[in-house]
Amino acid sequence: MSRRISFVEVGPRDGLQNEKALVSTADKLELIRRSIAAGARRIEVTSFVNPRRVPQMADAEEVCAGLPAAQGVSYIGLVLNPRGAERAIATGALHELGAVCVSTDTFAMANQGQTSEESVAAAKAIIAMAQDAGLKGQATIAATFGCPFEGEVGEDRVVAMAVALAEAGPIEVALADTIGVADPAHVSRLVARVVAAIAPLPVRVHFHNTRGTGLANVWAAVEAGASVVDAALGGLGGCPFAPGAAGNVASEDVIYMLHRAGAATGMDLSKLIEANHWLAGVMGRNLPGMVAQAPAFPKISQE
Repeated sequence: MSRRISFVEVGPRDGLQNEKALVSTADKLELIRRSIAAGARRIEVTSFVNPRRVPQMADAEEVCAGLPAAQGVSYIGLVLNPRGAERAIATGALHELGAVCVSTDTFAMANQGQTSEESVAAAKAIIAMAQDAGLKGQATIAATFGCPFEGEVGEDRVVAMAVALAEAGPIEVALADTIGVADPAHVSRLVARVVAAIAPLPVRVHFHNTRGTGLANVWAAVEAGASVVDAALGGLGGCPFAPGAAGNVASEDVIYMLHRAGAATGMDLSKLIEANHWLAGVMGRNLPGMVAQAPAFPKISQE
């Protein structure tokens, strides 16, 4: 594969949001610094949500206040509603707002207190707020490949949501396997449909590794035309409102796979592995990612 794949590090937000032990603001900022040192140029740094519902993200403003000045790095804040967007914009530190809509009514109500259709409208409004503030807006469709409450999700529904989001002029639309139920055949089919439906707008993908299919799904998505991939350092992550959701695909595992296949990402695998070992110390346990636990083979590549 001779393509360049854009990479988004989501560890500071999605990687940490479901952790019960609170991670200090200082350690979150160090995670962001280490991600930049490893080559990340788009980083999801925090979310602006109700701190009573997601205590790990209660320091969103403090994280933004401490973000290092880094040329060419785009900081992303995840927001679920206009109030969150206002808070994010007010920090003056972010370059992108990430909106979220949900494929099913039951999960949308659990996640953000609105129906699926209402979540699409809210996401479009957040994209507009970002644009009005001189920022970029992007949107993610959660539970694209399956819902923890309603089960299977119709592909036509997801395609229609992506088309509706594209009307708001985001920089991309992301498909998220929030609970890690996707399989490569489903991913290949649905990503190809969405790529065709919203072209030339890029499609981003976000996979969790709950059932061990995460890396295979990343590969299927890239082969089907996705050009942007999310991952979290060490494979941490999960959703507080999605029962059974486990960690994201690990950044170092994704980068190893893509580099070995000949894709360019701009990431330094050796520095990702160093960051993994540092983060394991912060968390007090080995992290789920596999590459950082294995010997380098044949050598650690830098793209």
